[in-house]
Amino acid sequence: MNTNALMRNCQRLVESFLAAKAGTLERAARLCVGALAGGRKILLFGNGGSAAEAQHFAAELVNKFFDVRPAIRALSLTTDTSVLTSVGNDAGFETVFSRQIEALGDAGDVALALSTSGGSPNVIRGLKAAKKAGLVTIGLSGKGGGKMGALCDVLIDVPSSSTPRIQEIHLLALHILAEEIEKKLKYLP
Repeated sequence: MNTNALMRNCQRLVESFLAAKAGTLERAARLCVGALAGGRKILLFGNGGSAAEAQHFAAELVNKFFDVRPAIRALSLTTDTSVLTSVGNDAGFETVFSRQIEALGDAGDVALALSTSGGSPNVIRGLKAAKKAGLVTIGLSGKGGGKMGALCDVLIDVPSSSTPRIQEIHLLALHILAEEIEKKLKYLP
C-alpha cells in the first residue's frame, strides 16, 4: 500500500469512528466530569502502547491540556515499577491492575481501561475489581470490545482490528475526553 492510500484509509477510519462514537465520547466525558466534580478520581491502565496512552492522559489531566488550571485527579496504574513487579512476581501479572484498584479505587471513581484486543487478562481482572468496588468503568478497545465490553459502563471501541490504527484513534479519543473534561469543569473559556 502506498502512503497516499494508507493516509486515505486512516482518514476514513477516523471519520467512521467519530461519526459512530460522538455520543459515546460525550457520555464518557459526562461520567468523568461527574466523578471529578464529586471529589473522585480517574484510574487508568493498559499494557504496552495502551500503558503509554494511560500515562499520557493522566499527565494531561494532572498538569494541563490547554491552559494552566487546578490539577485534575488522575493516576496511571502503569507507572509504579515497585508495585507492578512485586504484584507480578508474587501474585501473577494478571493481577497487577486489580490489586491496585483494590488499594486505590473508591466507589464513584472512574476506572478507564485500554486494550486494543479487549481481552488482556490483567485489564479484564482490573475491570472486574473496579465493578466489584463500585467504580464507573470506561473501556477503550478495538472492534467489538472483546471480553472487556461486558465489563464497561461505556465502551469506546474502534472499528478496526489493526493495533496501530486502534492506538491512534485511542489517542484521539483521549484528547477529546481531556478537552471535554476541561470545558465541562469550566477550566477553559
